[in-house]
Amino acid sequence: MRAIMSYNSYEDLTVEKKNGYLLLKLNRPDVLNALSFQLVSHIAEAMKEADADDDVKSVVITGNGRAFSAGADIRDMENRSFISFEHRDDFSVWDDMLEVRKPVIAAVEGYALGGGCELAMSADILVAAEGTKFGQPEINLAIIPGAGGTQRLSRAIGRHRAMRYILTGELFTAAEAFSMGLVSSLVPPGQALTEAIRIAEKIAEKSLISVLLAKEAVNFSQESTLTQGLKFERQLFYSLFSTADRKEGMEAFLHKRKPSFSDS
Repeated sequence: MRAIMSYNSYEDLTVEKKNGYLLLKLNRPDVLNALSFQLVSHIAEAMKEADADDDVKSVVITGNGRAFSAGADIRDMENRSFISFEHRDDFSVWDDMLEVRKPVIAAVEGYALGGGCELAMSADILVAAEGTKFGQPEINLAIIPGAGGTQRLSRAIGRHRAMRYILTGELFTAAEAFSMGLVSSLVPPGQALTEAIRIAEKIAEKSLISVLLAKEAVNFSQESTLTQGLKFERQLFYSLFSTADRKEGMEAFLHKRKPSFSDS
């Protein structure tokens, strides 16, 4: 029998375990869900807990109120120095989120700026509502993106487009983000979370081990040559033939019935 996990509760982040997924909602609406160092650490902690929960197959993250997140909480950084950042390495907590093996789905409405844009881009699937504004406006504060913005935006939309938005601080719409390949799904206003949940529930129907390995294979493609990626994919493919779920999936297909996966 699987153990039932309980999750920590936070004032700045609501955590709800649903049917096959974990819903995280940024809960600082009075400051447009600005990302304090504490909030980011809470997000990483909740994601780590979800990774250890056999009943959770994906994580959905969204914002409470008028924004996904309008960016980093500048009050956390206003009086910081180069030395203090080097010693404390506050941004390393973002690396913890990248180590989450289960899919992360961002449901974005309103604004996703600065750190909020970086948080959305760190997700595996990005659902955005029409009218949402994205951007990396850090240049307006005489700094640059520090949680992956220069790297992920350029990989998603290309170097030249990324240069434009990062060097000018200009915002771009969800429709533009979708056309450039940054956004996975573009939906009507108010529907981002609904669509993200629909995707999460679809993933919940799959075998967990195949979901984990599929994400691992796609992520590997971003850091490898094509030849290396093909070899890695093939080994993961072969390994799935050692699972009970692979046998169940193929038998169900051949007998025209719905599979019943045991995540084994």
